[in-house]
Amino acid sequence: MVINADELLKRYAAGNRDFVQFSLQRAHLSECCLAGANLSRSDLTGANLSRASLNGVNLSEAVLEDAILWRANLCESILIQANFSRASLIRVVLTSADLHKANLQNADLRLSDLRGADLSNTNLEGADLRYADLSGANLAGANLSKVNLTGAKLSKADLYNTNLTKAILSRTDLRDVDLSSIILDETHLYDVQFEEALSGELSLNAVS
Repeated sequence: MVINADELLKRYAAGNRDFVQFSLQRAHLSECCLAGANLSRSDLTGANLSRASLNGVNLSEAVLEDAILWRANLCESILIQANFSRASLIRVVLTSADLHKANLQNADLRLSDLRGADLSNTNLEGADLRYADLSGANLAGANLSKVNLTGAKLSKADLYNTNLTKAILSRTDLRDVDLSSIILDETHLYDVQFEEALSGELSLNAVS
């Protein structure tokens, strides 16, 4: 169903929270409040959701390619299999969000807050995660090849079977992380914090 931003916000204000499979391509929704809304399988390609309040929103299987979510609040949101490829997620809040099997390929996640988020089996290939906070995040089975993790915090994150091939880890915090099953082929490591990390059978062919 095609709907414009004004109509969506009007329905939300009236108490409607069900917007499944709506078409909102390039919609202007900056600084809006859609907390708790169900936008699963909706098309928000190129939409502007900067500073939007989206905590608890359901965007499972939604398409947000090239969307702008600068400083948006998506804490505790459901984003399973959502497509955020090439999206701008700078300073976005995704604490405790469920991003299982989401597509974040080439997304810009600089300075984002992903503490406690579920990023298991997520595709983050080529994403920019500079200075992002992924402390305690679940990254088991995730594809982080070619990501930039300069200054990022991953302390106590779950990196079981995580692929970090050709990633950049400069001044990255990996304290209290089990590194025994991650792949670091051709990974660039510089001044990484490994205190209390468990190396085990680390698959390492890194470039320092």
